[in-house]
Amino acid sequence: MLTGRNAVVTGGSRGIGRAIVERLCRDGAHVVFNYATGEAAAAEVVRAVSDGGGRAHAVRADLAEPDGPRHLMEAAEAELGGLDILVNNAALCRVPSLIADTDPADFDETMAVNTRAVFMTIRHAALRMRDGGRIVNISTANTVRPGRGIAAYAASKGAVEQLTAVAAHELGARGITVNTVSPGATDTEMLRGANPPHALEAVVGMTPLGRLGDPADVADVVAFLAGNDARWITGQNLRATGGLA
Repeated sequence: MLTGRNAVVTGGSRGIGRAIVERLCRDGAHVVFNYATGEAAAAEVVRAVSDGGGRAHAVRADLAEPDGPRHLMEAAEAELGGLDILVNNAALCRVPSLIADTDPADFDETMAVNTRAVFMTIRHAALRMRDGGRIVNISTANTVRPGRGIAAYAASKGAVEQLTAVAAHELGARGITVNTVSPGATDTEMLRGANPPHALEAVVGMTPLGRLGDPADVADVVAFLAGNDARWITGQNLRATGGLA
């Protein structure tokens, strides 16, 4: 259980992020999460958590902006008073585009949200997280299953995995664990927006468990890493893929 623990979840208004917020709140954590534009969706998450007896607070912060991560973490500190858990979930994944066709501005925005923001929130945690804390970074199975058109996304997530490995060494002396969770194909708005139906059918056919993942499947793994039972696990990448990778 996470009673008495304070958490920040990036990108918590929908998809995997929402499932993570709801699961951590059910386990007793007080959660602050950010959203970029979906104010109504964020408010719905807060209502759903409150109806279940939990506590969640939404902060508008665009992580593509240079000051977005700082604004989120400062707002979270003001709301929570201390930080025990950080989950870096927010990500940008555009419609697949070959390297030769990728707009450099799209590459920069992807790296800003998926990599730079993770670096900055970890930096904040390194300075302010209480001893014994937990950092969980969300990556993707695409770092080991590369394909055409996902260079920017896969590169940004590969960098996140390296940040995890380094931060685990830097923060271990304080009992802070740092791990990655790499989902496979998970049934979210982002996945369906970036892939045609036939591609999703093909992925299901290649997945040993025979279905797309559910956001709750990933949230449960994150909750495990955020809890005391995972105290001896750090610097690892847990692949929540249904056996795909």
